[in-house]
Amino acid sequence: MDNIKSPFKGIAIDFQKRKACYKEDWISAFRSGPRIFAPTTYIFFASALPVIAFGAQLSRETDGTLSTVETLASTAICGIIHSIFGGQPLLILGVAEPTVIMYNYLYSFAKGRPDLGKELFLAWAGWVCVWTGLLLFLLAIFNACTIICKFTRVADELFGMLITVLFLQQAIKGMVGEFKVPEGDNPNLEEYQFQWLYVNGLLGVVFTFGLLLTSLKSTKARSWKYGTGWFRSFLADYGVPLMVVVWSALSFSIPGNVPSEVPRRLVSPLPWEPASLQHWSVIKDMGKVPPMYIFAAFIPAIMVAGLYFFDHSVASQMAQQEEFNLKKPSAYHYDILVLGFMTLLCGLVGLPPSNGVLPQSPMHTKSLATLRKQLIKRKMVKRAKECMKQNASNSEIYGRMQEVFIEVDKTPVPSAAEELKDLKNAVFKSEDAESTDGSFDPEKDIDAYLPVRVNEQRLTNLLQSLLVAASVLAMPVIKKIPTSVLWGYFAYMAIDSLPGSQLWERTLLLFITPSRRYKVLEGAHAAFVESVPFRQISIFTLFQLLYLLTCFGVTWIPIAGILFPLPFFLLISIRQHVLPKFFHPSHLQALDAAEYEEMDGHGPGFQDQEENSSGDEDRDNFELLDSLTTSRGELKHRTRSFSEDRPGQVYPEENH
Repeated sequence: MDNIKSPFKGIAIDFQKRKACYKEDWISAFRSGPRIFAPTTYIFFASALPVIAFGAQLSRETDGTLSTVETLASTAICGIIHSIFGGQPLLILGVAEPTVIMYNYLYSFAKGRPDLGKELFLAWAGWVCVWTGLLLFLLAIFNACTIICKFTRVADELFGMLITVLFLQQAIKGMVGEFKVPEGDNPNLEEYQFQWLYVNGLLGVVFTFGLLLTSLKSTKARSWKYGTGWFRSFLADYGVPLMVVVWSALSFSIPGNVPSEVPRRLVSPLPWEPASLQHWSVIKDMGKVPPMYIFAAFIPAIMVAGLYFFDHSVASQMAQQEEFNLKKPSAYHYDILVLGFMTLLCGLVGLPPSNGVLPQSPMHTKSLATLRKQLIKRKMVKRAKECMKQNASNSEIYGRMQEVFIEVDKTPVPSAAEELKDLKNAVFKSEDAESTDGSFDPEKDIDAYLPVRVNEQRLTNLLQSLLVAASVLAMPVIKKIPTSVLWGYFAYMAIDSLPGSQLWERTLLLFITPSRRYKVLEGAHAAFVESVPFRQISIFTLFQLLYLLTCFGVTWIPIAGILFPLPFFLLISIRQHVLPKFFHPSHLQALDAAEYEEMDGHGPGFQDQEENSSGDEDRDNFELLDSLTTSRGELKHRTRSFSEDRPGQVYPEENH
């Protein structure tokens, strides 16, 4: 209620805070020099590839009304606007799967109405965007971002898993479609004869699985035993786009007697052709939409606004996790306002809107970080433990740790002293501690006080958006990509998103027999495995899976499927009022924790972990951070196992 009574308050505060550091956002970027281009190219490929794939899906679902040209153009325009005028420049924007799904439903509805049809589809979608923009304005004005905390992990992971299922569905549909004649094409053409359809389908299977398997393998390149560190890092960062290029090149090795249309390639008009140019004047047709449909557009607009509000806010939240140690303020309310303007603009020019995307946003922050925290921590912990074994004073312990920090981080002594001030206080505070509880703990205190730096600036976002814009002009080259390669990329996005999802980990846990569950505890595992009884884990997981099937089933309902976001909004109330009646508060808190808490393993080989940790010192900085980051960009909180302090598996008392 207080939020409603104070309209514009959140926007005004966000604007003033970001205005104070706007100049520094640009200065810090130019101070970085050529080093700024590495994260720029990294995030460009991470953004452009999904947008190209979504363009192919959108073209397929809208009979070519929208294509890759429009998805790239939207991503570029919105990215440029946000990088200059947005609040949080670390947030990456792009056309995402929810937008594609919603536009599919809008097209199906318009095509089936004689007074709309395919001709007025974009004009009617423009009215949906107008209503969506107005709703986003209201959400920003009345400080709705304060309720984003109501979207807990249970809703977040269900939504992510639904997108994963839809990715797999699109990959399977696309691969099966390679054996069929595309709708609307002439079946008498040579490439649609049975033998060539069969060849096209088999090649599609080869390219789909080839792209999938090689992409999954290349993303793990940092942990390979072979190759130099530079080569492994290059493959890990750019392996997926490289695999797209490789498999697209292999598609041209087909013998010459095969029709040139085999295998099938991306279908899209060029940006300078009439089919693309007509979208920019869609505002002229918006007046032709019957008034009844103008007001009816408000219904899907509610769903789209809710989706964008949730997706945009969560992506922004993930881009500025506390562990990234960002110094500049957030701007949730102001960014929703800017998103409203961009949605409105996209609707008026016939483009599908863009919003904040995962995992690209936290990937952007991660690429800008000085990713040495874990490496420095391990060396500092080792040095501190050596000093403690020699009964060195706290002053000597801190001095040796500071030497390690300066040596590895190349930080001047005065700056190092300032940045390690909190760690120094923690070390010397333990001198006066009367109990062991106040003693200095290298593992805990170094992890808590060791700084992580991120180069917070706007240039990388602007440059990667300009590169996406340049990709529009590269459409003659992009059209050479086989569609089957894009289906493989959809499958890759689906499978790559599973590790790090606690819903997926709990689902796998259901298939482990009781006699083998101890194997889970031997390696790093989620904290809930030790703190929640297995029966409670099973019930909670089955509830989520049934809810997921319900949400997926809604997407199959013709026309009414546009309401698929509704179950996720209802889940807020279910989480707040229903689930607490069936689960112990401590169990529910562990299963629906805001942070991803992971525990070290124990069992065979556990005692050797400390001895082997020295070998990790030579590991690549990015490899160390990768091991502590989920596929969606969420940082894991690694803690000690309960079992180090308490024997056996631990459960909270039921009567507490």
